[in-house]
Amino acid sequence: MTKTNTKNQAISYENSIKKSNELSMAKLNQGLTLNQMQLLAYAIYSTQQDGKTEFIKADFEKRFEIEKYQTSHAKEDAQRILDLKFSIEDLENDYFEYWNVFQSIKYDGGSFYFRWTEDMIPHILELKHKYVITDLKVTSQFNSGFSWTLYEYLKAHYGYWYKEVSKDALMKLCGVQNVKSYQKNTGLFKTKVLDLAIREINQYTELEVWYTEVKKGRSILGFELQWSTGKRKASATKKQVTLLRKIHNEVDKKMFDYISLENTSSLQVARTNIMKIKEINQQVDESLTSDKAKNLISEAKILYNQLEGLLEIDSEERDKSVYFNWLEKNEE
Repeated sequence: MTKTNTKNQAISYENSIKKSNELSMAKLNQGLTLNQMQLLAYAIYSTQQDGKTEFIKADFEKRFEIEKYQTSHAKEDAQRILDLKFSIEDLENDYFEYWNVFQSIKYDGGSFYFRWTEDMIPHILELKHKYVITDLKVTSQFNSGFSWTLYEYLKAHYGYWYKEVSKDALMKLCGVQNVKSYQKNTGLFKTKVLDLAIREINQYTELEVWYTEVKKGRSILGFELQWSTGKRKASATKKQVTLLRKIHNEVDKKMFDYISLENTSSLQVARTNIMKIKEINQQVDESLTSDKAKNLISEAKILYNQLEGLLEIDSEERDKSVYFNWLEKNEE
């Protein structure tokens, strides 16, 4: 039974990456730390944005709000993901295929340089069918790599609302299959891995996830994962946000001209329009959707053009006044 999901989340496609369903559901051959998952995601992001297989460490730190990411951290993480393989496998059965992700990774003077393997390219470029979009602004809020892994795994099962997964398969997916304490103590696995991941997914994403235990007697054999998806809307683009800010700043810069209008009714209209533009500017935040921004831009343009029109009329009236004053003086 599904639960009602009332979430309404803005998704930034400019800050998102695409991965094939196969890659999103794949088991990585080793458990990655959160920083290592972020490094892999940012490599994909850089490639999909402009085709460049390089990026600056400072940009990576800014994207995920990472403090003090030292060269020693970069070296450790680069070595780990260089050895990374991904497998498209049946987690429940003895079948797997492995592919290398990177051919090489270099770090020099604060920049990462990398080369993908040919097998990896189809899973991140020229994707047309069955791919997962992950907003890095959303996943940057995760404090656990398990959250990221489970989030993409569930999103790759588009059209589903539940999935029964054995404990062993779920441990493999999260890369903790060799942790003996989790093998022996399912409660510890739930607390440290599954519950943690679900809590963060429910807090930060459009998904609402819960589970029931699959038991045989008192033993927990697996879990029936269930989830529902809230509404996702495209967030405002950088171009839209920039235009709204520019209109506001232009009005702010000409404020003295607007409030110096001589005509009383024009002055009242100007003050009303200025207040409306300030109210529009207050709505420009991370939750602003693209559709809402489009409407706000249309409204702001009308208000701005009206203000400019009032200035033009005021200028013409002033010119006429100067002209007639000059004419009267010369006729005397």
